[in-house]
Amino acid sequence: MQGAAAVRVERVSKRFGPKTAVDGVTFGIDVGSVHGLIGPNGAGKTTIFSMLAGYLQPSEGVVEVLGLAPKSVDGLRARLGVLPQDALLPPGDTVGEFLVDMARLQDIPAAKAETCAREALDEISGKDWWGQRCGSLSHGMAKRVALAQAFLGAPEVVLLDEPTAGLDPRVAFEVRQLVAAKKGRCTILVSSHNLQELESLCDGAVVLDRGRVVASGTMSELTAANEQVRVLVAQGTTRGAKPGQVPLQELREISVVKTAEFDEERLEIAVLFERRQADAETVIAQVLAVLLRNQVRISGVTKGRGLERRVMDLT
Repeated sequence: MQGAAAVRVERVSKRFGPKTAVDGVTFGIDVGSVHGLIGPNGAGKTTIFSMLAGYLQPSEGVVEVLGLAPKSVDGLRARLGVLPQDALLPPGDTVGEFLVDMARLQDIPAAKAETCAREALDEISGKDWWGQRCGSLSHGMAKRVALAQAFLGAPEVVLLDEPTAGLDPRVAFEVRQLVAAKKGRCTILVSSHNLQELESLCDGAVVLDRGRVVASGTMSELTAANEQVRVLVAQGTTRGAKPGQVPLQELREISVVKTAEFDEERLEIAVLFERRQADAETVIAQVLAVLLRNQVRISGVTKGRGLERRVMDLT
């Protein structure tokens, strides 16, 4: 199934009375990829997530997960895992009881349910929580138990809505590591406001604004990582006399370079190059050679404009 669409959203709209929350959205997610769903509050992310999870039905269009409508509960049982943003665990159940019940709901045989539940809990470093009441868990612990539930039984598609929201940096890092370890083993759609997190995790993304898709593609396409190099120069670099002058003309004379511009406010050089003639690493080497020869002090180098800047430009 490599290259097939694990998730398909085609010309989907969702209206709540006179309000249109999602307006003609189309995108697909390949099997085995990690994809981001991005946009400001009110962009339609949660509504699309809810339609994919089967909580809501579209007003128009087609929503499919693994070739099935999300309302096909029996067909998607054990194949689709979901982590809602504000999921609440049953406070009176122990963690073990909750995960075993979730395993049984996914048709995992009783003889295997506890083993699967313990394996899922161990993956989120929570094996010592087995007998603890869900109501006594901290926010971070509860979020990780809910994440274990989403990956329980190795589903083919997993939907994660704000999986690291409200977590301290260490726990958020551990959650990102877990998601990254699942890459290629299942298809994951992540909705998050943390754009740096998504840039590091995702193969591609869909950017929404006011219910519509404003951009979509691979992460390299969205950030222009394969066609642009940005160099942050140290304070004191000016347009004045050498040393330290930004040699824009010399940069523009590099054979593969299309444009080279210097943002004096950001102290940033942006070099756009012909990606069919050279890769970013080759261009970085050529650009740095010119800058160092001209005694320009360098603070940092990045490929592309970064997902955060791209999204800010679009929404």
